[in-house]
Amino acid sequence: MQSKIVETARRTIQLEASSVAGLEEFIDESFVEAINAVHKSKGRLVVSGIGKSAIIAQKIVATLNSTGMPSLFMHAADAIHGDLGMVQQDDVVMVISKSGESPEIKVLVPLVKNFGNIVIGMVGNTGSFLAKQSDIVLNTTVSKEACPNNLAPTSSTTAQMVMGDALAVALMELNGFTGKDFAKYHPGGNLGKRLYLQVADLYRNNEKPSVLIGATLKEVIIEITRSRLGVTAVVDGGRDKIIGVITDGDLRRMLEKMDNISTVKAADILSRHPKTIEGDALAVDALDVLRKYDISQLLVVQDGKYMGVLHLHDLIREGIV
Repeated sequence: MQSKIVETARRTIQLEASSVAGLEEFIDESFVEAINAVHKSKGRLVVSGIGKSAIIAQKIVATLNSTGMPSLFMHAADAIHGDLGMVQQDDVVMVISKSGESPEIKVLVPLVKNFGNIVIGMVGNTGSFLAKQSDIVLNTTVSKEACPNNLAPTSSTTAQMVMGDALAVALMELNGFTGKDFAKYHPGGNLGKRLYLQVADLYRNNEKPSVLIGATLKEVIIEITRSRLGVTAVVDGGRDKIIGVITDGDLRRMLEKMDNISTVKAADILSRHPKTIEGDALAVDALDVLRKYDISQLLVVQDGKYMGVLHLHDLIREGIV
């Protein structure tokens, strides 16, 4: 029984992978024409379908909206019972169907064409009603469904989803959509934080530990303990220019090497080239620096001035790590 389950699962993956790979030959002039039609449109892309294709249509709309392409989902059955009112003059309408022969599709497409909208048919049967009625055809034909009866939409819906992703990514590049643009539409959750949260949003709640270069060992230890950040900056008399840094690790290494610590000053144990980061840098970039140098703290600077300390725990607390 176990071997049969594994065999079935692997066969399903292989069939669907083969269907996706076969889409490459369908990326042709029609695909380019579809991209240009959507890109040049002054309206939105309205995506419709029936059954499982309707579910894929909703996913494609979600992807397009999140990447800066205004899109709407319109269920084919609801469309012919009033929802056609959501289609505006400058919209492009994409209808998704495996067979291209569903009754709802046969009613919907002529109505949309009568409005004068461009119709893109994403269809698995290029001889179907939908393919013949569409202005542009995106071919998503598959040789076989992964279903053992070759009936349940499996390979075909996977192909539709991948073609939709190809459409979305091509439009992203054509529109010059960047990571900063992406952040505008994804402000929530850990993903959003990685895209917009800055160092300045995190370090300001921390203490700003600092000692002068002539500070005694006792003063250094007290300052590191007070801030609870495991570090203190060594600064000039104006306390805004960084001379170096002392970490609790520096203190331990000093104690291992020295027997007489009564005369030790900050100048004797500081590191002269501390790792720093600008306050307006992204928090995720700060994480990259911490990982690169295997450290837990960064001194924050702005326009050359010492501003405070960012700790690895700040990033963990915000879900950046």
